[in-house]
Amino acid sequence: MSDSTNVNNQYGADQIQILEGLEAVRKRPGMYIGSTSSKGLHHLVYEIVDNSVDEALAGYCTVIDVQINDDNSITVKDNGRGIPVGINHKAGLPAVEVVFTILHAGGKFGGGGYKVSGGLHGVGASVVNALSEWLEVIVYREGKIHQQRYERGHSTGPLTVIGECPEDKTGTEVTFLPDHQIFEDTVYDFNVLKTRLREMAFLTKGLKIVLRDMRVKEDTEDGEEKEIKIKEKVFHYEGGIKEFVSYLNKGDKPIYEDIIYCEGTVNNVAVEVAMQHNDAYNDKCYGFVNNINTPEGGTHIEGFKRAITKIFNEYARNNKLLKDSEDNLSGEDIREGLTAIISVKIEEPQFEGQTKQKLGNTEARYAVESVVTERMRYYLEQNPAVAKIICEKSIVAQRARAAARKARDLARRKTALEGASLPGKLADCSDKNPENCEIYIVEGDSAGGSAKTARNRATQAILPLRGKILNVEKARLDRILGNAEIRAMITAFGTGIHEDFNITKLRYHKIIIMTDADVDGAHIATLLLTFFYRFMPELIKQGYVYLAQPPLYKLEKNKKVWYAYSDEELNSILEEVGRDQNNKIQRYKGLGEMDAEQLWETTMDPEKRILLRVNIDEDTQSEIDLTFTTLMGDQVEPRREFIEANAKFVSNLDI
Repeated sequence: MSDSTNVNNQYGADQIQILEGLEAVRKRPGMYIGSTSSKGLHHLVYEIVDNSVDEALAGYCTVIDVQINDDNSITVKDNGRGIPVGINHKAGLPAVEVVFTILHAGGKFGGGGYKVSGGLHGVGASVVNALSEWLEVIVYREGKIHQQRYERGHSTGPLTVIGECPEDKTGTEVTFLPDHQIFEDTVYDFNVLKTRLREMAFLTKGLKIVLRDMRVKEDTEDGEEKEIKIKEKVFHYEGGIKEFVSYLNKGDKPIYEDIIYCEGTVNNVAVEVAMQHNDAYNDKCYGFVNNINTPEGGTHIEGFKRAITKIFNEYARNNKLLKDSEDNLSGEDIREGLTAIISVKIEEPQFEGQTKQKLGNTEARYAVESVVTERMRYYLEQNPAVAKIICEKSIVAQRARAAARKARDLARRKTALEGASLPGKLADCSDKNPENCEIYIVEGDSAGGSAKTARNRATQAILPLRGKILNVEKARLDRILGNAEIRAMITAFGTGIHEDFNITKLRYHKIIIMTDADVDGAHIATLLLTFFYRFMPELIKQGYVYLAQPPLYKLEKNKKVWYAYSDEELNSILEEVGRDQNNKIQRYKGLGEMDAEQLWETTMDPEKRILLRVNIDEDTQSEIDLTFTTLMGDQVEPRREFIEANAKFVSNLDI
């Protein structure tokens, strides 16, 4: 930032402003961190890291270390300026104690500490403290090392100088242990943290973030002692969001080499945009405000879409790529296969809703539209070959979309004439209240036959699919709508897709994917999930999609029967009943091997079955997109790397 020197001079104890107390946090933690589930647990880390990132945005922090310790506590250390330690005269306390013990206290409320900042409305440090069994902060500042400890939000003693350090050594180190009285689970997931921290590093050009896991212990070769095997990831991207786009496109094939980059500042709104088209059919545009993901978009995304729609239509008309008789390209046409990061830094962001999922500032729309229009117009003039490739892809998309629209209109008219007739292969349930109803998507006619016999006809519908459905990651909408299996699902669910989607018309509140427990079954389930994610994402977001868990083994002994859903469960049963020769163990290769009674008893009876609900964490939407693209796209090498990296997390894999 241009006036960072002034910011540094003003960042002292009295810039820490106090707005209100901390009492409500432990009573209603969900109001402050969203939930007390695993998502809320990991959010604590992001809040402390956000404070360090704010120091980086202000120009003072270059390295952030995040460590998961042996006891599952977290340490976050940065080389920023260090939280002020002088007395805040409004509170009569050291400023660092104010930051950690008083809600809405920090350098983010107009006190001159920061021009822009992320964090949860500036409440991060105090909320993390309130929700931790204990928290220790160490500040390196002004040649001294200061320390204070808190327990469940209250200091256990005064801020104390525990040593000296060089004058030029500055920074903050925070270690906290999440409170088991608050959180359902207090075990951190390395991969969840890895995803978010990688994203933060991409968005803050030049910042290095190091993540370590100290919990992993393995036997040494002689088996006599243990040594710590440190799992570590380093994220450092000098190219910033350009490298982010390159990373997200690694599962696809870009249709031109450049990553187009636009940067500028309008009315104190700093804008950064990076984009590149690939040969896929979905657009992946992600918005960030002060490094905060905005999965529901907002004014910055609107400004970007308006700019590229205007610029590419202008270019296509001026260069005779669009005929006078042809309609303008739609935004959807231009964004087909586009991966884009739209990042804005703004002094006072206004978010719609507590969850910060949509930006509302009108000045952000104007700033993004202005910067992208100016820079993109210049880029296209300088790179006519790239401009032509994008326009030609958009024109092909326009024609395919027109064909899809005709197919959809025909389907609508046909449905109206036929009185919304359901697909013939669907065995529907008699109850018409969607809250009571569930539909099983079943692989193959034989399993479908067993499921139809086994089901509760009042509440359970069965839709058998023939073979593997179309891979929607590799097909345009017109071809997708022409696929009989996909049409059957769309009709059965009743919601429509894309702009026609209406969740209130959903006919079943449980959509259950039931496939064989083998590689083919997993592939079919992934194809189905890809379709839902790309065309009906609200089904997943609102928790209507499930995976059935059929057993892997049936064990018989002395006319008694046990079912095991994993190798571990089978071993546990064998330990209990004994590993005798007269044990009869059957390994189920597919649902078709079960008769109706067994299928009901193990997989369909609501009293006994195991269902896995499919969830989307919108904080990591870009990573979810990348996973689907990697698994279902054309690029073989990224898919091989993904499978090799994740194979160790998969059990019961039949090859």
